[in-house]
Amino acid sequence: MSLPGSLPTSRVPEPSTAPSIRWGILAPGWIARQFASALAGMTTQRIVAVGSRSLERAQQFAAETGVENAYGSYAELVGDPRVQAVYVASPHSEHAALALLAIEAGKHVLVEKPFARNADEARRVVQAARSRGVTLMEAMWTRFLPRTDIVRQLLEDGVLGELQTTIGDHGQPIWHIERMQRLDLAGGALLDLGVYPVSYTHFVLGRPGSIVATGELTDTGVDRQVAAVLTDFPDHPHARALVSTNMGAKTPTTFAIAGSAARVELDAEFYAPGRVRLVTPDGSAVVSPPDVVAGHYGLAYEAAHFASLVADGYPESPTLPLDDTVAILETMDEIRAQVGVRYPGE
Repeated sequence: MSLPGSLPTSRVPEPSTAPSIRWGILAPGWIARQFASALAGMTTQRIVAVGSRSLERAQQFAAETGVENAYGSYAELVGDPRVQAVYVASPHSEHAALALLAIEAGKHVLVEKPFARNADEARRVVQAARSRGVTLMEAMWTRFLPRTDIVRQLLEDGVLGELQTTIGDHGQPIWHIERMQRLDLAGGALLDLGVYPVSYTHFVLGRPGSIVATGELTDTGVDRQVAAVLTDFPDHPHARALVSTNMGAKTPTTFAIAGSAARVELDAEFYAPGRVRLVTPDGSAVVSPPDVVAGHYGLAYEAAHFASLVADGYPESPTLPLDDTVAILETMDEIRAQVGVRYPGE
């Protein structure tokens, strides 16, 4: 195979070009701070309010980020008429309930990954948004990054040939964090970390028809580490996907897509901004230019995409449709079932 002289140029617009909408943040934790920083540094979006179960925490977040309004309850935030869209940044266990609260109030909702604890919860949230006529999207930031669009174009153009194998992993030494150990907060490696390689596998290959998973649980019953083989993809009958995740060690956090004609390599952290490498079987390679954005500033792309959907009146994203979000959770439900993780109330 003869490699192209360069890789495709990303078609993702600069975040600063998106229409500005007024945001409210539900739950001012670590990811909410990264989100606020990305919006302030890369976009014209406005965060006008933050809500928490603790007024003190909300006020502290507001003071640190320059947000005007702080509320000591989630209900107060979704009741603020100045807020057009809500970003749900709570622990996983609360995603569905808070999304439903915001939808009932008529707000557009961006829900941090994983969208919900399981597919049943996700379906209820999706149905509520469709009935209410508001925009809803999962905040899987990887799908909206420039380098993901480069990969998307390579797949659309058939540059890799017939897809054979994908290999993705995500491990971080975070087992000591309390929420990661708690079943009631939907802790464990899969929902927090493994969602990235699972979601990227769906992006590349679609929904698997067969899943074989194995894993290890902690004393509290959450998954410490998981590995799975996904097969029987309707559009890629010969493909096999390998995904692994753990919360006890830092792994390479890379993703590779191997086809009959070439492969794509995404270096660490594959789910964040970075380069794309296209390699032929003989080892020849072409690499994309350095990304203009680093780290969690990449969250600006999902926020800008969502703001454009809201401004243009679209109920969901063509880049990450709601049915795809539900399908990803169905895959993770099956993996959890095989490993033996069951959350309260399931």
